[in-house]
Amino acid sequence: MTIHARQADFVPADQAASLLWLLGQPQLEDYLSFVATKVVGGDAIDCFALAEEWRAANDHYHALEQAEENDADRIRTRPLPAALARRAQALRDDHQFRATYDVVHTDIEMVELDRLIVWQLQIDDRYALSRAAHLGRTPGPAALFDFCLQPRDAGPPFTVRRLAADHYQFVSDATDFDARDPRLLPPDMLATLAGHAPLSAALAVPIGAGANFLSAIRSDNRLLLHNGYHRAYALRALGIKYAPCIVQTVTRRDELRYLADPRVAEDPGFYYRAGRPPMLRDYFDPRFAKRLCVYPIQAVVDVRVTVSTTLSTLLPAGGQA
Repeated sequence: MTIHARQADFVPADQAASLLWLLGQPQLEDYLSFVATKVVGGDAIDCFALAEEWRAANDHYHALEQAEENDADRIRTRPLPAALARRAQALRDDHQFRATYDVVHTDIEMVELDRLIVWQLQIDDRYALSRAAHLGRTPGPAALFDFCLQPRDAGPPFTVRRLAADHYQFVSDATDFDARDPRLLPPDMLATLAGHAPLSAALAVPIGAGANFLSAIRSDNRLLLHNGYHRAYALRALGIKYAPCIVQTVTRRDELRYLADPRVAEDPGFYYRAGRPPMLRDYFDPRFAKRLCVYPIQAVVDVRVTVSTTLSTLLPAGGQA
């Protein structure tokens, strides 16, 4: 069985969306490639002009290495209000929480948004704001908690394409749509699949999105936003300074490699040691945030199944048949 997850390449060209991209962050090659393949008319945009604006933003970051050196270390957190204790306990008891946060020490805290370090370089800001429209500028503690940390009650919408007898594609607008590890179905579920004869076993490939709580990874004095980028952006846009957030604390690189996105795990020093890493507030700085008109981006899980059956002969121990 072969499973691949990737972005769709068959989205209709007459559909377009908008997103913000953080300029000046590694790698320049990623930015140029994204514009050429995902931006409407991007293949006709002059590469030198794109590189120039990227270099200008990179120069601004270099200047901030002096002006805002180690500002990420000054991030502030607060205890969760006592009024939210029952909600927090219900979240800890939820199966999605327990299955996701089971390796390192984990807390639920009120976290300052501005100084959260970010690794994700793009945000669909209009989608983010639409998600938070019901909150208003002064949401109560319970509404804010539910917006940030409400367990999903269903998976995201998706479509299935059967390309051949052994080839399927699952497509969703949710960018965290992906396949999980294959697993054997329990015996009591086999009867639902039985055809002309009883079944002995069945192998399933779970496909869906993650728990998607607002969460961060702490190392020393810094917090890196791990999940919930659109919600964090929306709250900051509404003028909200602190948000309920799940915080996982790592004390060694192996833990970070297990928890974080590969881009973070491959270069942790850039995020946790650099004088001025990218932070959430940079999405609101026109020196860094550039609006791009892009083709809609979808996640595609491609599944190909290969099955072979052979007959084997058991030989006597120490001898020949």
